[in-house]
Amino acid sequence: MLKLEHQTLNDRAYGALKQELISGGFSPGQTLVIRKLAETFGISTTPIREALQRLVAERLLEMQNNRSVIVPLLSAPAFEELTHIRIAVEGLAGEMAATRMSQSGLVEIQATLAGMQRAIEAGDASAYLALNEAFHFAIYQHAGAPILLNMIRDLWGRVGPYLKLLMQADRYIPQSNDAHRRIVAALEQRNGPAVRLSLEQDIAVAAAVLSENLRTTA
Repeated sequence: MLKLEHQTLNDRAYGALKQELISGGFSPGQTLVIRKLAETFGISTTPIREALQRLVAERLLEMQNNRSVIVPLLSAPAFEELTHIRIAVEGLAGEMAATRMSQSGLVEIQATLAGMQRAIEAGDASAYLALNEAFHFAIYQHAGAPILLNMIRDLWGRVGPYLKLLMQADRYIPQSNDAHRRIVAALEQRNGPAVRLSLEQDIAVAAAVLSENLRTTA
């Protein structure tokens, strides 16, 4: 990864906006105003404008007829398709990571899991979602597959704006860490197929909750 000081302003703006999509910093259907984004990130409007155009070209954002740029609204079929793709590629990354992960990497993931549990008990949805993202990407980074990792980041860029809705679902919160505990147990055993299965279950359970919200807007 390039160090921040060696990146162009355009790259920095693109990276920051994409990360906001991945982390759920933007909401579905939100209009992105160039001037406000420039103020938020402390750079001029030109890099922001070019970054938005780049994200539109990648279909992570959508340009309206009036030239405004919005965070896309996913239809129920589109969300279902993304879920199937995520299950396939994130499961693969987890299986690959199981035998390649360092002991220090495993310790980091164990600590992240503990932090997620504390966030649930404290009712801190923002902290939980941030740690959930850190948990997943720490695993995927250990797969040693940069092309696969970029694919996963693009997928999260599409679903990230919806993830905050998970913490509004009463039936999801009590079980939100169940699959994560199974993932960590499988990582401790270096059991790739078990890691893959638990990741698939984690994605599927969350998607089932989120799809209920999408049905009402489809």
